[in-house]
Amino acid sequence: MVGDSGYVQARQTPRGRKVLVGLSTASVYPENAEAAFRYAAELGYDGVELMVWAESVSQDIGAVAALVRKYAMPVQAIHTPCLLISQRVWGADPVAKLDRSVRTAEALGATSVVVHPPFRWQRRYAEGFSDQVAALEERSDVIVAVENMFPMRADGFFGSKERSAERLRRRGGPGAALSAFSPSYDPTDSGHAHYTLDLSHTATAGMDAMKLAERMGSGLAHLHLADGRGASMDEHLIPGHGGQPCAEVCRHLVDSGFEGQAVIEINTQNARTRRERASMLGQALAFAREHLGTGRATSGSARSRPGGDHDDT
Repeated sequence: MVGDSGYVQARQTPRGRKVLVGLSTASVYPENAEAAFRYAAELGYDGVELMVWAESVSQDIGAVAALVRKYAMPVQAIHTPCLLISQRVWGADPVAKLDRSVRTAEALGATSVVVHPPFRWQRRYAEGFSDQVAALEERSDVIVAVENMFPMRADGFFGSKERSAERLRRRGGPGAALSAFSPSYDPTDSGHAHYTLDLSHTATAGMDAMKLAERMGSGLAHLHLADGRGASMDEHLIPGHGGQPCAEVCRHLVDSGFEGQAVIEINTQNARTRRERASMLGQALAFAREHLGTGRATSGSARSRPGGDHDDT
């Protein structure tokens, strides 16, 4: 539906009815945001999480609203431009960027903003981060969900992903590592009202995902559903293709009456064709539907949807 701002608002689902499963626009890289909306519509996702980064469309409310209308696919969440590669997107001030992310979410009808903990070198931002998050939630209905991250591991500078994953398994943790985040890559160390749980990040950090979910408690409002083997680099595998307790976390959320959103955030860069990428995104959605009890996913083949046909190149 169209809200007072003139932009298409997210479809509302009655509380407790089902967990909405969205697709992160980052999951289709190196394709663009429009491709993510198209895949989401074809495969039967409930919406998208918009990663704001260098692509101009991702930074433009009007352009995104046009995609919402074209594909009948709402924006569930906004991911603040807080990656290392997006440090200059929407300017250099992270305080202003977080504020703008919430205003963008309001304009597009998204109910959540995902943000990483501040980097250590962002001292002013880090000092006021908890207060800013709390103040933004006080002034808005948008949830600001702080995401768990991972340290920079020494074994990331040598060897393969497989070897680093094996080293983590043998050690029972990441070994020598340095956190780039302040005060920690674990947001529960600071305490916030709402959190995003990322299951690829728990793998890289060597964290117990179930224990982290329990520490987040009722504040767990957003799930990045992916997987990892414990490699030193963030993998974002299809859930069920790594070593994380993805199914157990999903069941825990269902059993605890989770009222937040789940978003598929996987790496499909190795897909050689659009058909192969669609298959990967379809597998991830099927896993989410099965373990979150949200109904059956459509098959990986394209179905009728607004916006034209889908090719295999």
